[in-house]
Amino acid sequence: MPAATTAAAWPPLALDPPARALLTRRVDTALRRARAEQRRVIASVTVPVPARIDVSACVLSSRAASDRFYCLEQPERDGFALATLGEAARVESRGPGRFADTLARCRAVGAGAVSGAVGGDDARRPPATGPVWVGGFAFAPEGGATPDWASLAPAQLVMPEIAFSRQAGEARMTVTAAVDPQDHARAVLERLERRVESLRTDPMPLVDPDPIAAARVAGAMAPAHYEGAVARAVERIAAGELRKVVLAREVCVHLPRASDAAAVLDGLRAVFPSCYCYLVGTPELAFVGASPELLVRRDGARAQSVALAGTTRRSADPAVDAHLGERLLHSAKDREEQAIVARRIERTLQPISVWVAAADEPALVKVHNVQHLATPIRAQLAEPLSALDLVGMLHPTPAVGGEPWERARSLIPELEGLDRGWYAGPLGWTDLSEDGEFCVALRCALLRDRVARLYAGDGIVRDSVPEQELAETEVKLQALLPLLT
Repeated sequence: MPAATTAAAWPPLALDPPARALLTRRVDTALRRARAEQRRVIASVTVPVPARIDVSACVLSSRAASDRFYCLEQPERDGFALATLGEAARVESRGPGRFADTLARCRAVGAGAVSGAVGGDDARRPPATGPVWVGGFAFAPEGGATPDWASLAPAQLVMPEIAFSRQAGEARMTVTAAVDPQDHARAVLERLERRVESLRTDPMPLVDPDPIAAARVAGAMAPAHYEGAVARAVERIAAGELRKVVLAREVCVHLPRASDAAAVLDGLRAVFPSCYCYLVGTPELAFVGASPELLVRRDGARAQSVALAGTTRRSADPAVDAHLGERLLHSAKDREEQAIVARRIERTLQPISVWVAAADEPALVKVHNVQHLATPIRAQLAEPLSALDLVGMLHPTPAVGGEPWERARSLIPELEGLDRGWYAGPLGWTDLSEDGEFCVALRCALLRDRVARLYAGDGIVRDSVPEQELAETEVKLQALLPLLT
């Protein structure tokens, strides 16, 4: 290389010579270890990239038809974004033990990984930097069994070839390979270099504001079915069988042409910057949404969760909007629904924590079209539990399941009559140190060909009124319907 050439002369998404040399050494080390132990070994390198890059747009404009891809953003949290492309490794599971099984398999793949940033550890690195597992879980242990959900297993985490992380003016790119005993180092390196060279930084596409043909919206079941399900649930609650159950409904949007998941995600992150705006993509489908609900965040011995339940609409008139919020704060029905969620999360965390702290009173969380009651909950863990351990313990909270869960478990599919798939399941990331963050997949749509399946649910308690609960699901569906229709 000529002496006048510096690292600044390299394209922003390329591996400069020091990074390439480090990755070469790490692939060689991983290959020796893989052959000695007869198993795959992770090799990766992490480099800084300009924080001005729209990392989700980069991933979505660079993806090939055969790629898996993933985006998770919370713009108002210091610009947090995680965007990934390709597949170095994948772990799938199903059944009642899927959380523990997924954790064990991820640990096996990640054991002995040869990774880290160029120049050593970087204290300013964003969350989710380095080799990371991304993906999620269906709501039910065998959820997503219908053909519509094919290619998203009941438990599925992917370690991508390319992962971008960004927050607070810092951004990183991690390039990863899972090296098998029969691999050749040169071939692994060439594959990774081709992947990096293929990266583009095109802007996000726009939603078509005036489509030639109109979309057709139809409920998978008639609205009267949902109202009847709510009425039957209220009867069960009044009879003392349970205290709360969450019932969901599905609405299908038949589109004149296949929707662009990238445009939908871009619209969501613009409208819902405080939410977890997510996109999980496979060659066959895209699962996209904007969730206001954190299930759990684990950072070392610290854990955080949010008990979120109780909903009302927003208003463009500030006085009316404030009135709606105050009425929600003082609604006995909504306060009871929200307290059930908070108490369950606290009871789950207490046996494994040094302390658990929750706000005395719920606060209002306002997003674009709705406002919720929310109680932040923090804990200091007494045991070295992983993010996936905590996900398995907390899912499903009464915000999406019911109380007691043992009674609600069978009642939900009986009354709903649908396969929730990944709707209301945990979705997020975890790294090799077993930190991570998972939201609850709400306000979402499954996009497949020219059909979008939208999901929304509501918590049913003793004072629930079927017509009002139906109307509340209609408000929640408005998070995505305008972007698709």
